[in-house]
Amino acid sequence: MLQSIKQLIGSKLGATDGDVGHVKDFYFNDHNWAVRYVVADTGNWLLGRQVLLSPHAFGSVYPAGKAMLVRLTRKQIEDSPAVENHKPVSRQFEEEYHRHYGWPYYWEGDGLWGGMRGFPVLDLPVKFATEQPPAATGPKTERADAHLRSTQAVNGYDIQATDGIIGHICDYLIDDKSWAIKQLVIKTGNRFNGKEVQVAISHVTQISYDQSKVYVNLNTDAVEKSPVVHLAANGSVIPDQVALAV
Repeated sequence: MLQSIKQLIGSKLGATDGDVGHVKDFYFNDHNWAVRYVVADTGNWLLGRQVLLSPHAFGSVYPAGKAMLVRLTRKQIEDSPAVENHKPVSRQFEEEYHRHYGWPYYWEGDGLWGGMRGFPVLDLPVKFATEQPPAATGPKTERADAHLRSTQAVNGYDIQATDGIIGHICDYLIDDKSWAIKQLVIKTGNRFNGKEVQVAISHVTQISYDQSKVYVNLNTDAVEKSPVVHLAANGSVIPDQVALAV
């Protein structure tokens, strides 16, 4: 089932032994459109600290209006590596983060998700993930992942069709099993009028962060005639309204 990311923003986050805070953002890989982290606002609990929660920690994407529950304790989250020391998010941080929880790195082995792969929950830690990686020769360079992007930052980008601009991104539809973004929700017309339609990620050909544009291989008429988004009260897409374009 597809779920509106916009409706998930602000949802409560709960650990196995208490509240964590609420959902502030989602970080996704702009190559395969898989969500890699839920960004948690921890309020006064871990004041001034940004916490990233991997899909490995969740049972599923819970509908808006209910808590998104993580299979971690508050202590585990508190002791996790601080992303503030690695801004923007670097590969070094992600290695430390995955070792802390005993999860395989998303870029190798069975840790991949999105696309055709299923939901990335692991029942037991993977032994190799808890071991220290081989020492590298020479100083280690902090290298940010250029493909890791914020849904909140890309929200509002113009949609560049083959024959002109046709609206802007106002939401994303995420698969509640694979954590992959499947559809962009585009508001056509201006920001105060128009309708919200959904276009499959497969139509995206380029993202220009300098120009704040997302390019699609459809003309403006095709985008305008794309299926209108209809959401249930819990933020999930009504099944018979899901876009079938591939």
